[in-house]
This record gives sequence, C-alpha cells and structure tokens, in this order.
Amino acid sequence: MTSSANASGPKSPVESGRGFSLRLSIATVVVFSMLLVAVVVIGTGWVGARANAIDTATRVATDAGRSIGERAKGLLEPAKSSLRQLTFDPITTARTLEARLARIYVMSEELVANPLLSSVYVGYEDGEFLLVRPLDQPAQRKLFAAPPKSNFMAQSRTRDRQGRWLGEYLFFDTDRRLLERRAMPDYRFDPRTRPWYQDAQATGQPSLSEPYAYFTTRELGVTLSQLSHSGESVVGIDVVLDELSRSLADLRVTRHARIALVNARQEVLADPDQPQTVQLIQGAPRFRRIQDLNDAGLSALADLATGPSAQSSLGQARMLQIQGQEVLGLMLPFEMWSDQGMRLLVTAPVDELLGDLSVKRRRMVMLVAALVLGMLALSWPLAARIGHGIEGLTDKARAVARFHFTRADMRPSAIKEVNELALAMQGMSQTIESFLELSHRMATEPDVERMLEQVLQLLVQATRSHAGAVYLWDEGADCMQVAAVHGPSETAFEPRLAGPGTAAPSPAGEQRSELLLQGRQGNRQGLLVLLHQGDDGHQDLGFQQFAQQLSGMLAVSIETRQLIDAQKKLLDGVIRLMADAIDAKSPYTGGHCERVPELAVEMMEELQSDANGPYAGFRLNEQERYAFQLGAWLHDCGKVTSPEHIVDKATKLELISNRIHEVRLRFELLWRDAEIACWQALAQGQAPDVARAALAERQRALQDDFAFVAACNLGSETLSDEAIARLHALGAQTWQRHFDDRLGLSTEELDRLQTARPQAPSMPASEPLLADRPEHRVPWGPRRPPVEKGDPGNVYGFDMPLPLHKQNMGELHNLSVRRGTLTEEDRFRINEHIVQTYTMLKSLPWPQALSRVPELAATHHERLDGQGYPRRLKADQLGLPERVMALADVFEALTAADRPYKTPKPLSETLAIMARMCREQHLDAELFRYFLHRALWQRLARRHLHPAQIDHIDTASIEALLPVHS
Repeated sequence: MTSSANASGPKSPVESGRGFSLRLSIATVVVFSMLLVAVVVIGTGWVGARANAIDTATRVATDAGRSIGERAKGLLEPAKSSLRQLTFDPITTARTLEARLARIYVMSEELVANPLLSSVYVGYEDGEFLLVRPLDQPAQRKLFAAPPKSNFMAQSRTRDRQGRWLGEYLFFDTDRRLLERRAMPDYRFDPRTRPWYQDAQATGQPSLSEPYAYFTTRELGVTLSQLSHSGESVVGIDVVLDELSRSLADLRVTRHARIALVNARQEVLADPDQPQTVQLIQGAPRFRRIQDLNDAGLSALADLATGPSAQSSLGQARMLQIQGQEVLGLMLPFEMWSDQGMRLLVTAPVDELLGDLSVKRRRMVMLVAALVLGMLALSWPLAARIGHGIEGLTDKARAVARFHFTRADMRPSAIKEVNELALAMQGMSQTIESFLELSHRMATEPDVERMLEQVLQLLVQATRSHAGAVYLWDEGADCMQVAAVHGPSETAFEPRLAGPGTAAPSPAGEQRSELLLQGRQGNRQGLLVLLHQGDDGHQDLGFQQFAQQLSGMLAVSIETRQLIDAQKKLLDGVIRLMADAIDAKSPYTGGHCERVPELAVEMMEELQSDANGPYAGFRLNEQERYAFQLGAWLHDCGKVTSPEHIVDKATKLELISNRIHEVRLRFELLWRDAEIACWQALAQGQAPDVARAALAERQRALQDDFAFVAACNLGSETLSDEAIARLHALGAQTWQRHFDDRLGLSTEELDRLQTARPQAPSMPASEPLLADRPEHRVPWGPRRPPVEKGDPGNVYGFDMPLPLHKQNMGELHNLSVRRGTLTEEDRFRINEHIVQTYTMLKSLPWPQALSRVPELAATHHERLDGQGYPRRLKADQLGLPERVMALADVFEALTAADRPYKTPKPLSETLAIMARMCREQHLDAELFRYFLHRALWQRLARRHLHPAQIDHIDTASIEALLPVHS
C-alpha cells in the first residue's frame, strides 16, 4: 500500500489499472520465437561443423605423432642390436688395456656400420673405462687436437700396478693403426657415477636415457646402456636422433602450423622450422627454451604442460587466444619418453582449419541479419508500445536482484497486467526497504534505549501512524514503564501501564493499537502502542498482522539484548569471583587481583582523555575497552594452578609444613646422644668434670649450629659462600635411624622412594643431619610443561628455561638459596602462573571482539628488551595496553600494604624503583614519564595507599633516573 493511493485528483494509468490485455502481446512474441529458433539451428550447425573440423585435425596430428614415435623407435633398433652383441663381446671381461685394444676393431666397426652411433663405450665394475668415437668431423678433431689422418679415437681410464689411475687418449687411422698415445692425467671419468651405468646395473635390463645435446657436435641424441652378459661391466652406445626434426614436419595440419618437441624443462629438442635447436652457452651446448622461439602459441601451450592440469590436457584440443587470433593447441605424449615429461606441441590457426566453413558462416549470418532487420522494421512500433511498461518493470526487477530496494515511480503501460504488477512492485519495494531499515537498527545498535528510540520512529513511519510508544515490563514494580516515545510534542503517553487495555481513551477520530511484546518463551517483554487514524486501511486485518510481525521482531531484539547484557554481567561476575578467589587463596597476594584492574583501567581512561599530550591520538572503542578490562581482571588467573605451599613459602624448608621442626628434632637426637655419651664416659671411669665439660661444649655447639640453620631457613639475608660451606659441613653430621622410612607412605611417595633407593639400608642406619636425597628430586614425568623454545608441544611460542626437576625438596638445596626462600624450581612454579594464564585463556572460545584478552592478560611480565617471560616479547610486539598493564602490575606490587612478607614501600621509593626499571627496559619509559608528570600516581595514591606511604615526590630526581628521550 502506498501513500499515493489516498491522494486526491485524477489517478494515473498505473494506479487505475487501465490498459490492454497481455494476450495481445503474445503474437509478437511468437514472431521473435521463430527467429530465435532459426538462429539456434544455424548456430548449432556451425558449432557442430566447427567441432568436426577441429576433431579431424586433432586425429590427424595424433596419428602423425604416433608415427613419429615409431620412427624414433626404428632409429634405435639397430643400436639396440649392436648393444646386445657387444654385451657378449670379450671386451666386457678384458682386464688390461692391451686386451681391450685388441677389440678396438669390433667397436669401431659398429660405428662404421651405423652412422647414427656417435660413440661406443664400456664401464667396468672397478671404475675403469674405455670409449671409442669416430673423428669424421673437423670440430671433433679440433676439440681433441687429433693428429692428421685420425679416423677413430679411444678414451681410456685404467690403474697401473701401483694402483694409480692412468688417463689416456689413443688415436687410430682408418686401418685401426695406433697413431698417437697421449697421457691425460686430468682424465678422471668414473663410469660408476653416471646414470647410464647405475640404471643398467640396477635393473639388469637395457636402459634408455632422455634425449640430450652432444657436447662436440651439438646433435640431438640418447644413450643406450646394458649390463654385460658376465655382469662385470656395462656397455653404452650414444645414438644421434637428428632425423626427428625432419620427421616433425609431417605433423603440419595447416600451412602455418607450428610443431616442437620439448622436455619437462621446456627445452626444444626438435623443431622443423628451426633445425638448429642447440646453442653454445659459456662453452657448453644447451637446448633453446620454448620461449626463445618467439612463438606465443607454443609458449602458452608449454605453460599448460607444466600446470596442474598437464596430465588431463594430453591429447585434448585447447583453444588459445594469441594476439587476437584463435589458435588450436594440441599437446601429445611422446611415447618413448612420456614418463620423463617429453611432449609434442602443435598449434594451428583455427581460421585455416575451418577453411570454407568460415565463408559459409558469414553468408548465413548476413542472411539471418537481413531477415531480423526486416522483421524489426515491421514489428518495431508495436513492440515499443508493448514494451514501454515492461522495460520499467525489468529495470526495477534487476535493481531488486542487485538488492536495491529503493522505491521509484513506474512508467504507465498500455497493458493492464503490467500496471498491476508495477503497483505490486512498488509496494513490495517499500515493504522490503522498511524491513531492512528496521532490521539494521535492531541488529547494529547495542544500547537498548537508543535502539528503541530509532526503531519506534521507523515503526511509526512504516505503519503510517502519527505517534507511538514502547513500554518495557518492570518485574520489580509489576508494571510497564515507558521506554521510548515518538510523535508530536502534544502527544501524551502514560509513564506507567498495568497492562494492555489500561490506558486512557484516545481522542475522537484517533485509534490506538496496543501490541503485546513477547519473548521466545512467551514471557512478557513490554507493549508497543501506536496512535493512527481510524481509516479502513488501519482497520484491515492485514495491517494488524503486519504490525504484529513488526512488534515480534522488536520483542526478540529486546530479549536478545537483555540476554546479552545478562550474560555480560554473569561473565564479569565469574571473572571477578575468580580474582577474589585468588586473592582469598593466599594472603601473600593480598588484594592484587582486584586493585590491578582498577589501576590499569583508570590509567587507560586517562590516556584516552588526553587531547594534547603524546597519546592524544590513542583511542579504544567500547569493545576494546571491555577486552582490556577483562584482561586486567584475568591477568593472574593462572595462579589458581600455583601450589599454595610455594606461593606462601615464607621459609626455605617449608612445604605443606615447615620442615625446620624435623631438623630441630634431629638436633634433639644429637643432644640426647651427647648426654648418653657423657654417661657412658662416666660409667667407663672418666673424670666427671671432664665428661660434663665435653657435654656442655657439645650442647653449646648444637645450640649454635641449630640457631645458624634456623637463621638460614628464614631467607632474610643473603647467604655467603662461607655460610653455604658451613651448612654442608653441619649436614655431614650423622644420627642413627632405627625405624624403616618406607612405612606409612602414600603410594606415590613410596614409588618415588623405591625408584630413588631400590635397596633399603639395614637398621640401624646412619643418616646425615641435613641431606639432599634422591627421593627429594621429583621428576617432571609425562606432564612436562611445554615452555622451552624447541619443544614440539610449545604451540604458543613460550620461551622459558625449564628446571631439571619439577620439585627439589633437598634440605641443603633449599637452605643454600642465597636470596629469599625460593629455589629455581619454586621460582619456575611461581612464574608458571603466567603460562597457565595464557594457556587457559587461549583455550576459551572468545568472540572476535574479545580475541585479544589472552594477550592483554598474559604479557604484563614481558620486558621491552625481550628478556621477560613467558614469551620473551620485544618492544615492537607490545602495544600500549600491554605496557599499561605491566606498569599497573608493578605499581600495585610495590605499594601493596596487605602483604605479610614485606612492608609497603613509600611512594617516592616506588617511583624511583620504577624509573630504574625503565632504564633497564623492564617498563616503558615514555609511558612512565607520562604517568609521573601527569601526577597519575597522586590520584591512585589517594585512593589505594595508606597515608603513611604518601611522602614528598621529587619529580626532577626521578626524571634523572629515566633514560634520555629517544
């Protein structure tokens, strides 16, 4: 329904539906259909004739290609026969050069009998070699500096009696008389390394090489080789194939056809138009490449031979467009070497193939064109009148097909059905356009209130109402609260409604439609109220259904946004619950997981509000800010996996309990042993004064030694080398154990003890006062953390050194820690929390907008110099949000006042430490400088620090500690 339908004045033909019946146009369509049939028949005949001509040319070329292959086989048959004879010749078992030269006549006769042979040779299993070649060309004589009257040449490689290699060239005349014997010390040819020798030796069958160019004559040839009958040597023959180029001329299917034989490297082995396919490059013969022929058709066909569809293209005709001309391309396998990728390439202009068919086609086309022009001249006036409205509908249909739904005025037509269709097309476009705009607003606006305001305006326009309101159900108030209003300012809507039908009556002449908004489960979402005229259009059932469907879309959109908001609140609550659980798990972390997000988010908001400073251009959108907030709250979530006794390790010997009590008990045993020794001495007649003095001295030493061990256990002072040496000396003292230490153990602990000490000592056993026992060292086992750089399981790029053991509970090992209470193994377990943070978060299916949460949460221990952990990221890999997170983490850790193991640092000392960390490239110096001079620390200190920590800050002295501006 359109707004023009109710306008006053005369109606246009489109609106009135007047015009002629569509049946009147059918006769014209029949005429054009007849012409179409004629064109189809002519075209089909032409396509069939063209295909037949191309198929014929393809068959002719294919048959000729097979014939050439047979000719190539015929060229090689005499050589194969000679090869078989030579494998039985005594030369294959001759051990000396003299014995081999005795058979020189036989080898040279093979060369004379078959002019296509360029050389005959034998390779022996001990590496010796003999080759005979004719010297019937001047280039060969010049290459080898042969003496006059030389007709044959032998190349030999043998060993002398001392086992040294001897290379020689021997020259013979026509009667095989030796003319010259020339030593060639540099001739070190070993036949066993050549493919022809290895192939024949491996298969025991005749072996045929891929065609190649001979060095001396630049002729095309191949190598035939076969293992001798005795199996002690391999005989080889080089065969010339120049006849191939002349044979390729038979492949010409037209006058200007081009033919080439190419190998897998696109080198031209034979070309009847350019017989000389071999050229010298840097003194070595090389085949011309297909691109060197300057033939675009052959080059294009060669590209297909190396493409992914090369195998399927064999024997198939291809149509190529070469410089505006259509060319038939045919690629044929050359059977003898098809496995090595040798192909016959044939191209021919299609115009030459078709011949008279092209002339006939032009005549037929001209005849059909004349007929069409005549028919058009007769039917043009009638067709123009009939097609006047159809053209507009066609344009509109095409626009709809291209997803352009904008309403446009349609031209009137003389055909009634066309006008009716135009009217329906206008209504459809307007409806689709309204739906699209509504869908866009409901899908893209995340805020419910703004979405309701925009969608309500569109709903009022789409339903031709003059005002409207949306009410949302308030569970707490048990009523509907107005959420959006659209319409003239004098239109009044009640702020609250108990439900549908409870509003005041509408003014006279105005109608009120109330549409209940329900969710997917039928739950009450709210109410859509529309104020409109009481005309027939709004009274129609179609309008009510249309408005109800629109209200259903609105209800689902409201429900979706409320669900998203609820899920977001739930996610935030779960994340904060995890942070609170980590803080509550150990007093040593205090409220760290809660304060760091507050500090980081506050700093990030300050950076974004800066309009003129160094970070004036830095902005995060709403989703990026939310991702940063989540990353801050989750920055230490991996600590849920950290062993509590390591996180809370206040003394060096502490595990689940402080093992200093076990050590003290051992000292008590030594004290008792000293008393027993005193009484034993008295019983044996020692003077009482002497015995009691020794007892007192021993007890004083024990008291002193235990006080020393207990002090070392606290880790409050740095241990010197002398203190560590004293610990080891004290630990060497022994006490007697009378009870089996394997009783009362858990299965895991007993397995570890039996693995470390398979044989239990006999009782009583002497035990050291302080010990590093094998069972104290707990191996990693199958769950070795994949954090080392070369670990195949390290899929996240961690780069952390891994201690040798998972845990080392050795008493001396722990007491010897120089600073603090944590061993190397303990320190790794503490640092591993960031690995677990990254791994845990990466395993979650984050949406695209929150995909950077793992990176934001797990990079606050990285350093700008690449020495941080867990991935040793460098400065160019750390964005500003990551640097802000690191700064907030350090500031909170230094100023925290709720850690039982340290006193909170005053603000001045904290900022000085952070400045030194900037100099060491631990923190971003420019960000800290902004933090310092904008006094962000001041606002954070007032909110989070004790008053005693807030002292005087000398920004100039702290600035002096920072590195110079880069």
